[in-house]
Amino acid sequence: MRIFLKLLRESYLFALHEIVVNKVRTLLSLLGITIGIFSIISVFTIFDSMESNIRESIDSLGNDVLFVQKWPWAMGGDYPWWKYISRPEASLTDLREIKRRSQTAQASTYLAGVSTTAKYGKNSLDNANVIIVAEDYDKVMTVDVADGRFISQAEFISGRPVAVVGSDIVTNLMGLPDPIGLRMKLFGMNVEVIGVMKKEGSNIFGNTSDDQIIIPVNFARSHTDLKNIGGAIVVKARTGVSIDEMRDELTGIMRAVRKLKPRAEDNFAINQTDIISKGFDQLFGVIAVVGWIIGGFSLLVGGFGIANIMFVSVKERTRIIGIQKAMGAKKYFILLQFLFEAIFLSLLGGIFGLIIVFILSFTVSQMFDMSLTLTRGNIFLGIFVSAFIGFISGLIPAWSASRLDPVEAMRSNF
Repeated sequence: MRIFLKLLRESYLFALHEIVVNKVRTLLSLLGITIGIFSIISVFTIFDSMESNIRESIDSLGNDVLFVQKWPWAMGGDYPWWKYISRPEASLTDLREIKRRSQTAQASTYLAGVSTTAKYGKNSLDNANVIIVAEDYDKVMTVDVADGRFISQAEFISGRPVAVVGSDIVTNLMGLPDPIGLRMKLFGMNVEVIGVMKKEGSNIFGNTSDDQIIIPVNFARSHTDLKNIGGAIVVKARTGVSIDEMRDELTGIMRAVRKLKPRAEDNFAINQTDIISKGFDQLFGVIAVVGWIIGGFSLLVGGFGIANIMFVSVKERTRIIGIQKAMGAKKYFILLQFLFEAIFLSLLGGIFGLIIVFILSFTVSQMFDMSLTLTRGNIFLGIFVSAFIGFISGLIPAWSASRLDPVEAMRSNF
């Protein structure tokens, strides 16, 4: 153990000596490692942060819910587009039958979105994001009401003109701190505000509940043609029920409701959030390869630079190597001495690259509405890659140093 500590100390001192004596040559050689680690880790940092935000947005939809709709989220294959267009939209009748027949569903609801003009007093908001929902929406999807309350069962059934609004609606349309009990106009009708959702900001897709106005479907159906707005039935699985089991049951229920013959194709789609996740997994896999290619060229240059430093170092210390071997130093001692020195130099370049990534990540996070985090995994990756490049680059010079003949080495003019 003591001999390894001595090796580490001597290698560290030799590496520092190399930097002090040959500043420009060493720093230029380390620049390749620094740029390579910066390129790889910065790409991974950006896309790890994006992936985290995307997965949070997808997870907010729920990994135990299915969406019964007209259109599938992934339209692969050679399925004729006109067959999709001729399909009927998901309807409230479908929802009622799913509620009545399903044994695997914990709760189910209807969901659709339209854009219309919202008015309050003299203020108006064009293209307001109106979300039309049925009862149990708050049991299937996440709804965080900060003030007031959500729509009650009685209000859903009666179609009472009430709304739960996002914080941006309160700020941009009403301009009042407490809008509960006030009435806005939607579809030319007075609608009472009964709740305000907690401000959440935009997700990676640009979606947010802050600009939403949630209203009961039985109110909206009198003012909107639900058959032409692309609604969906959202079904949440019971605890202990697998998503595949619920999918099979919903398929059977929908085929029965639509009166499809045994050999007839489904005229509905049952979508799941993992379709989105799988698509992004493929995207990030390609991006990771691109990141390695971009950084790989810089690491290759840096590796040659470290190897060049080590060959020069072996040449300059040939006489010292001869003296060490004459005094009984083993080949592995000389080998490890130069190998550790190469690893130290490479690690130094990698650490500089990581420091640059950290500074830029912190700066971007402070200046823009985007969270960039240099994760512990990426730090370890950067250190490991740096050490590995140092090991590979220093292996041949260290091997040649360990094989020097002590007599010939001591006769060297260096």
